Amino acid sequence: MLTGILKVLELPPQCTFWRFLASLHLGVAQQLLRIQQRMRERVWEAAHLRLTSITLDTDTTVHTLYGRQMGGRKGYNPKHKGKKSYQPILTFLAETREYIWGELHNGDRPTGQQIARHLQAVFAALPPSIHQIFARADAGFYCWEAVQAYEKGQASFVIVARKTPRLLEELRTARWKPSPKTDADDQCEFFYQPEGWGQAYRFIALRYRKQDPPATQREQYQLFDSPQYIYRVFVTNMRRPIDLLVWFYNQRAGAENLIKEANNDAGLAAHPSRRWATNCVHFQLAMLAYNFNCWLWLFQREETATVAELKHTTLAVARLRFLFLAAKVWRHAGRVGVSYSDHYAERGLFQRLMDRLRAIAPGEMNFTPVLATPLRS
Repeated sequence: MLTGILKVLELPPQCTFWRFLASLHLGVAQQLLRIQQRMRERVWEAAHLRLTSITLDTDTTVHTLYGRQMGGRKGYNPKHKGKKSYQPILTFLAETREYIWGELHNGDRPTGQQIARHLQAVFAALPPSIHQIFARADAGFYCWEAVQAYEKGQASFVIVARKTPRLLEELRTARWKPSPKTDADDQCEFFYQPEGWGQAYRFIALRYRKQDPPATQREQYQLFDSPQYIYRVFVTNMRRPIDLLVWFYNQRAGAENLIKEANNDAGLAAHPSRRWATNCVHFQLAMLAYNFNCWLWLFQREETATVAELKHTTLAVARLRFLFLAAKVWRHAGRVGVSYSDHYAERGLFQRLMDRLRAIAPGEMNFTPVLATPLRS
């Protein structure tokens, strides 16, 4: 199909691609991020997205290394303990499932300064129409530098707190109340200033009796263990009720599925070179491929769809519906085309998508929307 569309006799061998990738310097990774930022703005204009309120999910993932790649470290690696790994940092937009910003990171745990730089870059990469930002992060981002970055970006955040002796003492002396609207036995809230932080923040907590453990499994780093109770603790700058904040944070589980999709379907977990710069560029190319799929489905959405109804189709499913199909490449009068079977089940869906993509055109100030109904927050 590619040789027919590109009008070439044959495709170059795979080693040609790797040689080209190896010739790129580290700055290309940042250039790819800036390209994605500009493309996102154009996609939002053409797909008629008018989101003013968004939710950011920031997380890390562990990529076990099976070679001698630069930057590999023996750190947190629950599945392959003792092996070297990378720990990339990624931020996704919960409403559209887009990848906003990220970077390849060595196997060491990110420092507070590195987390702050990442969050500052995320806020700078957001489309200009955004006026309200919500953010969620796990215990790996529990530090004063992250809180400062969220405050500077004027974001409302919920972060999982890490276990410390002082925080455990606060939990023991706190005033606990029954928690009928969550799966916990009790709940509490208090203002607390961790060591090294510039001010006190609101902490909310849930606790479960050990003889009656929570019905749903949770990641171990979110739990505090004591002789009598298991705790979940969050720090936030929002004033909403505890049950709503816990529900809001629980929706973050979708980000882990997005990372899994990027790892398995976009090739994010593959680090083909020993050189750090080459792997950084490959990382951003994989996430660009991931974003292409997200952007295509923004154009494919129904006119009446709301943000809550906006469905995410993974790369694996998109390939089965639109790529791994029987088709014929034809040439006639200087034109090259692809003909699908009359029995192709997604014919109407595919034709609508192609008609919208062909209708994209620049206007006087920006790109003209190809959908009549805007998608709003």
